[in-house]
Amino acid sequence: MTTTILAMLLGAVPLKVGDKAPDFTLTDSAREKVTLSRTLEKGPVLLAFFPKAFTPGCTKENQAYRDRHAEVLAKGASVLGISTDSPETLKKFKDEYKLPFVLLSDEKGAVIDQYGGRIPVLGVANRVTYVVGQDGIVTQVISGSDAVDPTSAISACPGKK
Repeated sequence: MTTTILAMLLGAVPLKVGDKAPDFTLTDSAREKVTLSRTLEKGPVLLAFFPKAFTPGCTKENQAYRDRHAEVLAKGASVLGISTDSPETLKKFKDEYKLPFVLLSDEKGAVIDQYGGRIPVLGVANRVTYVVGQDGIVTQVISGSDAVDPTSAISACPGKK
């Protein structure tokens, strides 16, 4: 059974290149509200969904975005890291690893479900990064272990208009 058919049966269809990114508002690690459409007003966005803070793969992924954050900023872009972790857990994660970008809490998984990226049995986000142009259109989707390294996402980022 293909991933798309399985996702449809489970009620979530993953976004693909050319799709309009659903707008959302989530709480960040500082308990501030962040809205995708407002962030897109400033430039493109890399939506980096990750399963769980403080796990080896997620730590490596977020450290990689930290280490290459200057490249993201040079494109006029932003990184929004999204997981089902609480804002408190994300604050500890952000502080411990000195992450210079926004981490968003989607504890109920509503946004994760909109993007078709939840691991059903575990209830956490799949590891997937959506590159969203300033016009709100998905320009690249990187998933699985490939999403740990931000090179593809940064390269695919269209830059600010």
